[in-house]
Amino acid sequence: MALLKSSLLAGAVRFQPCLGALQTRASSWWSHVEMGPPDPILGVTEAFKRDNNPKKMNLGVGAYRDDNGKPYVLSSVRKAEAQMTAKNLDKEYLPIGGLPEFARASAQLAMGENSEVIQSGRYVTVQTISGTGSLRVGANFLQRFYKYSRDVYLPKPSWGNHTPIFRDAGMELKGYRYYDPKTCGFDFAGALDDISKIPEQSVILFHACAHNPTGVDPKKEQWKELAAVVKSRRLFPFFDMAYQGFASGDTDRDAWAVRYFIEEGLNVVLSQSYAKNMGLYGKDNFHTVLGCFVAARQFCESLLGTTVFLLLQVNVLGLSQ
Repeated sequence: MALLKSSLLAGAVRFQPCLGALQTRASSWWSHVEMGPPDPILGVTEAFKRDNNPKKMNLGVGAYRDDNGKPYVLSSVRKAEAQMTAKNLDKEYLPIGGLPEFARASAQLAMGENSEVIQSGRYVTVQTISGTGSLRVGANFLQRFYKYSRDVYLPKPSWGNHTPIFRDAGMELKGYRYYDPKTCGFDFAGALDDISKIPEQSVILFHACAHNPTGVDPKKEQWKELAAVVKSRRLFPFFDMAYQGFASGDTDRDAWAVRYFIEEGLNVVLSQSYAKNMGLYGKDNFHTVLGCFVAARQFCESLLGTTVFLLLQVNVLGLSQ
């Protein structure tokens, strides 16, 4: 082994490529790659840093700040962090689907501890990295295994990253009316009209609460009518829930739409995030609710294979720390 190391070291010393040649070659390899557009939200943060006004406020990234504009970690998060540190946990790999206890607790928080779905076991939860990771895993799975449609309908407007996440996963992006700028409220009539015309078995995305970027949510009675149309059109709902507990201060109230759709017999996909509500970036889940326990087992086997399996390999590496 020592001889091998010596040989490799000697080889490394002898080989000194011209830096200019490497730069020229790299340039020819990647010269066709276009510069990505600047992130508008991070752009606000950069503008904030450049601003010398002592009364400035950063309205860009949705993260907790103290009165001095410094990052703020919730006391509950600090307490939980201390408890975990005291346990002296190892740094081994998590199971491919994530930490089972965390996934189970997250599903209970989202769907309710006494939910029939939880008690019957007809759900699958996979731990991922942040909301974008959760959405991408779900989008990739639908693109590969949801054979009925490649169309996903987003509210207009929707979170900016929904578009590249679903587009780059191979889904076709469509839209339905949601926000009415004239009233600064929910365009209920427009949404119902558009959703009633969506081709059957298409995927439709809903913000479970605290719609991003408008903050406008349907009322309970409106959610009921939306669910009825989704059910009659045989659409497949994909919920993005990044603000459970943050929107109203009540985790049950903020998850009401998701739970109601499930109670109405609709199978759903749910992307659940703790980035916003608890300031925990990188602690998120992908859930799906299926018709029966057998389907859940089959879904799990498919989810932990092929393309999505490769994605989860990266996720598990990050979450085992």
